[in-house]
Amino acid sequence: MIRIFKQNNTNVSILYSKILLFSRNKLFYTKFNLTDSFQNRIILIFIHMSFLFIKTKSNMKNDNYKFFYQKTFDYVFNQIDMNMREIGYGDVLVNKNMKFLVKTFYNILLNCEKYRDKTTESKKIFFNKFLDINKAQKSAYNELIIDYFDKFHAFCFDLSSDSV
Repeated sequence: MIRIFKQNNTNVSILYSKILLFSRNKLFYTKFNLTDSFQNRIILIFIHMSFLFIKTKSNMKNDNYKFFYQKTFDYVFNQIDMNMREIGYGDVLVNKNMKFLVKTFYNILLNCEKYRDKTTESKKIFFNKFLDINKAQKSAYNELIIDYFDKFHAFCFDLSSDSV
């Protein structure tokens, strides 16, 4: 049992590292013109993670997927908690922010479940609501962000659940 736990924990940290690489992609901050902020990076992590969670949700009947899903969720939020503490946020502020971030994550997750059925305009509204874009001409950058996440969504749903 300990071996399975260590293996799952390693897989979770590998998945988290890959999600971090996606969210730190310099395309977001140069070509898509997002503000390079702590908040934007967390939102990008949440959006990427949501698509992967939705993909694995179809296999939630299997206990291994439930365990992996919960471990991933716990690991990601523990990492965010530690990062906020490293930045210098106090205990009260970290707890307050974590409650807000959990609500935000679930809001993003619910929006991403319906992502395939959304129109381009509703996708623009979704990204404008959560992401901070630098320029006044948000629509041009929104098209690029929508195209990126359309491709990422297709990529996630082409994966087998074991590949996630």
